[in-house]
Amino acid sequence: MTQNKTYIQSYITIQNNEIVLNGTSVFKIEPTDFADFSKQAYRNFEMQYPKFFKMDALSKLAFLGSELLLSPITSTEQENNIALVLANKSSSLDTDVKYQESISDKENYFPSPAVFVYTLPNICLGEISIRHQLKSENSFFIFDAFNTEFMSNYSNILLNTNKADVVLCGWVEYFNDNYKAFLCTISTEENAKYTNETINTLYNK
Repeated sequence: MTQNKTYIQSYITIQNNEIVLNGTSVFKIEPTDFADFSKQAYRNFEMQYPKFFKMDALSKLAFLGSELLLSPITSTEQENNIALVLANKSSSLDTDVKYQESISDKENYFPSPAVFVYTLPNICLGEISIRHQLKSENSFFIFDAFNTEFMSNYSNILLNTNKADVVLCGWVEYFNDNYKAFLCTISTEENAKYTNETINTLYNK
């Protein structure tokens, strides 16, 4: 099988109360917690998706990044063949801890279905898929650190076997209000802007 060359089309980084899209800071506020930062970012970009406020922090982080990358290239009129390949280190541990706290005290036992539903890391993939009408391949991996070689190879396989027209791949880590998201879109469409860039170099910028 002939391997088509793949190209990074666009990328986004979210950390330290700032969103950087394709190398340009598009949103930045004074230091605050993630709950406040995510709410302000949502309103700044006028996202119009009320379900956002019911999501856990990991899903909000993934949603913010994917929204800015996918909205310009998706359509509600047609099926969008975009695969999702994400990873992190902490899985859904931040939400798991919150849920455990809700059931550990027998005197104050209040398990919340709204919290329980987010006790899997791949729920954020479902949130993105619902938002952008995606029925394509999706996977969530757990690594000690962002394995850029694996993610790049996996994305290239999806594109070269026609499992996807575009792959949104990246890292979405959230635990104890420490967070970083790095997402990029990859396809076989030539893009000279990032010819000499790799996922690894963009992640570390």
